[in-house]
Amino acid sequence: MVIDLRSDTVTQPTPAMREAMYHAEVGDDVYGEDPTVNRLQELAAQRLGKEAALFVTSGTMGNTTALLTHVPRGAAAIVGDQAHIYRYEGGGAARLGGIQLWVVPNQPDGGFDQEQLAAAITDESDEHTPPTALLCLENTHNRCGGCALSLEQMTALCRLAHARGLKVHVDGARIFNAAVALGVPVSQLVAEADSVMFCLSKGLSAPVGSLLVGSRDFIERARWVRKVLGGGLRQAGVLAAAGIVALEQMVERLAEDHAHARLLAQGLADLPQVKLDAQRVQTNIVIFRLHDGERALPEERCAEFLARLKDEGVLLSSMGNGLLRAVTHYGIERSHIERALLAIKRTLEATLPRTRVGRLS
Repeated sequence: MVIDLRSDTVTQPTPAMREAMYHAEVGDDVYGEDPTVNRLQELAAQRLGKEAALFVTSGTMGNTTALLTHVPRGAAAIVGDQAHIYRYEGGGAARLGGIQLWVVPNQPDGGFDQEQLAAAITDESDEHTPPTALLCLENTHNRCGGCALSLEQMTALCRLAHARGLKVHVDGARIFNAAVALGVPVSQLVAEADSVMFCLSKGLSAPVGSLLVGSRDFIERARWVRKVLGGGLRQAGVLAAAGIVALEQMVERLAEDHAHARLLAQGLADLPQVKLDAQRVQTNIVIFRLHDGERALPEERCAEFLARLKDEGVLLSSMGNGLLRAVTHYGIERSHIERALLAIKRTLEATLPRTRVGRLS
């Protein structure tokens, strides 16, 4: 068996999902007549404490739809320098909406320094800069090691933005991971955000789909944008059925993924060639570096390590600049983590000297 820790997008649908998909009642969703899609959207809105929701094909479509709905052409949206929207979504906001992404440095946990954030907000009084219309938050934060922004952080950042006339969108691809890790109801965590996107196809294990939630007026306008993006899926209930199972059965089990990630992080931190602060692992993402003595391993040697590890039956992913990532998910058990650690240790011992380095701080 291959132990695939590249991403929680590799999950397989559960038997209950497959059964629900087979029996799903369907209709034409572009006409609003697919009962299973409608039920999923109502359930998603209810869970996140918003008025309405829209089923979309992916997290990227959900985020792009939100930006195109919130931000007028020629205006700006603030994003973090490590944000998924900025780094991994093909520049869709600029290419499709004429939106300028205004980049502010992320803090190590994925949040923002409030003074830096406030200084980045502009209005129409300065003809040299595009007015800021939107603040984008990410929770949990992928490139910041799956860190979860706390309720206090979310509230403070939303209130700062609203006080300056901005809307707030949350890239909540893994927002349920954040809520479970923090022990906070997800509706409370995003209560002050104007819109939230979350993925069904990551830790919640559905095969396809994400939800965009917000006010009824926002979702009505977002539906038009989704259509422009090619997101009218007709008899989409066969996909939505798995999403209903995901929300009803797969949220609480995310704690298992978090426990497995901590086990993996602790094991990695004990290896002399790995630099990692295991205490920072909060959810299901573990990011680390490899070292050859006191030097971080360059990208080409990391690629060599990943290739050799693949031969051992373990898959990890590269995030560039020498950063490696492992993500735990449904289908990965404690025994898989133990086997992965043994394979990683063997591969490192075959390729790198046993020189201990300090842990990340």
